[in-house]
Amino acid sequence: MEKTRPKVVIIGAGFGGLWAARTLAHHPVDVVVIDRNNYHTFLALLYQVAAAELDAEDIAYPVRSVFWKIPNINFILAHARRIDLQNRQIETDAETLSYDYLILANGSVTSTFGVPGVEEYTYFLKTLEEAVALKNHIICCFEAASREMDEKRRKAFLTFVIVGGGATGVEYSGALTELIHGPLVKDYPTIDFSEVRIILLEAAGYLVAPMPADIRGYTADQLQKMGVDVRMNAAVAEVTPGKVFLKVTETDPHSQARRERFHDPNQTGKVDRGHETVPYTGSRGKENIETNTVVWTAGVKGEALAAASGIPVTRDGRVAVLDNLQIPEHPEIYVIGDLASIQDASRALPMVAQVAIQSGVRAAKNVLCQIAGKLPQSFRYADRGSMIAIGRKAAGVAIGKFTFKGFFAWVMWLVIHLFNLIGFRNRVMVLTNWAWDYLLYERAVRYVFPARMPAGSKSGSCAAPDRDHHHS
Repeated sequence: MEKTRPKVVIIGAGFGGLWAARTLAHHPVDVVVIDRNNYHTFLALLYQVAAAELDAEDIAYPVRSVFWKIPNINFILAHARRIDLQNRQIETDAETLSYDYLILANGSVTSTFGVPGVEEYTYFLKTLEEAVALKNHIICCFEAASREMDEKRRKAFLTFVIVGGGATGVEYSGALTELIHGPLVKDYPTIDFSEVRIILLEAAGYLVAPMPADIRGYTADQLQKMGVDVRMNAAVAEVTPGKVFLKVTETDPHSQARRERFHDPNQTGKVDRGHETVPYTGSRGKENIETNTVVWTAGVKGEALAAASGIPVTRDGRVAVLDNLQIPEHPEIYVIGDLASIQDASRALPMVAQVAIQSGVRAAKNVLCQIAGKLPQSFRYADRGSMIAIGRKAAGVAIGKFTFKGFFAWVMWLVIHLFNLIGFRNRVMVLTNWAWDYLLYERAVRYVFPARMPAGSKSGSCAAPDRDHHHS
C-alpha cells in the first residue's frame, strides 16, 4: 500500500503564507494554500491606492501565478470559517478540508476598539476594496464641494480626518495632502483650497510609536510643514454622520490645556485658534469636528478564525504561540505573522511584513522537522529595521542604532519597496507611476472607478453618498 504524503494546509496568502509555502516547495509534502482572495496584496503601498497614486492592480499579484511552476502546491479560493481541532478539518464556504499540519497566516483586521460609530461611519484602509472605495469617496467630496453653495456643508466636504498616527495614518496623511494640493488644485479651479483641512488625530503623545524619537519628531514636523493639522493626545469618543467627537477628560493635562485654548469669553460659539476657527462645544465636554470623511487607521486585531475555532486569543485577537510558533496542546498547528503574538524579550513582535516572512519560513521548516522526526526549533526574529514615507523626498529609516531622514531615506524607502514587490510587471507599473508623479506632479488614477452604478444608470458615479460602504 502506497504511503500518502503529509498534507500541509496554509490559511492566508499574505507575506507569511506565501513564504511558508515557498519554503515547502519541492519537498515531499502536499501543500494547500487557502485564501478568500485569489491575489496577494502588497499592503505597504495600499495607502497609495487610496491616494490615487497607484492602481489597485499595481500592488496585487495572482496567487496561482506564484505557484504555477511548483507541482506540490495547490491553491483554493475559499473563506475558512472554522477549524475542527479534534478532527483536523477546516470548514470553508466551499468545502471541508482535512490536514496533517496547519499554518495559520490569515493576518489581521481593523480594530474599532468599540468606539461608537466607527464601524458604520468611517473608512478603513486594510484591503484593496477599502482603498478603492476611499479614493472614490475623496474625489466625490471634491466634486460635491465644487458645486456646493452652503459654506458649512462645503467645508465638511473639504475636511478630512485621519484617526491613528501609526505608519498607515502618517503615510496616508502625507499622500492625501500631496494629492489635494497638487493635481486636485488643477482639477478644481473653482474650489478655494484654503478651506481644505487634513487633520491627523493620535491618542498618544507622539506619532509612529515604534520608531526612534528623532524620526518621531521629524515625522510630526514634516506633516505640519505640509499643512496637516497634527493633534496628539486626541482620542476619538464617537463618530456620527458628519461629525467626529473627541474625548476631553478633567484629569488629562493635555485635555485641560486644550480646553483652555478653546476658552470662549464672548460666547460666540466659535473660538479662534491662530490659523483656523473651530467649533466650541462648551459644556458637552467634547470637541467636535464637522467632516464627511473619517479614515480609521487606529489599530488592528487578529482575524476572527482562531477565536471562532476555540483557540485561545489575547485581548487583541492574536494567538499566544510557543517559542517554536506552535500553539499549546496542538503541535500540528503553527500560527505566524499578524495573527501570532510572538514574545521577544518583554514585548510582542509588531505586525509587520518582516515578522510575517521570517515566522512563515520558520514554521514551514519546523513542519519539515516534525515530519523528519526532529524537534521544531525556536523562532528568532532578525530585526531588519523600519521605515516610513511621509511625502515627496521625506522619509524616516531606522536600521539598528542608525537613523536616516529626508531625501536619502526616501530613496532607500523607494528602492526597498520596489524590490519587495512581487512580479516584474508590478514593479514596472509602480516605478512608472512614481516617476510620473515625481516629475510631473501628476496622479495617474484620479477617477471614480469601478463605479457602483450600472452602465445604463440614470445616476452619476458620485450621485449616491458613499456612506453605505460595508466592511467585510
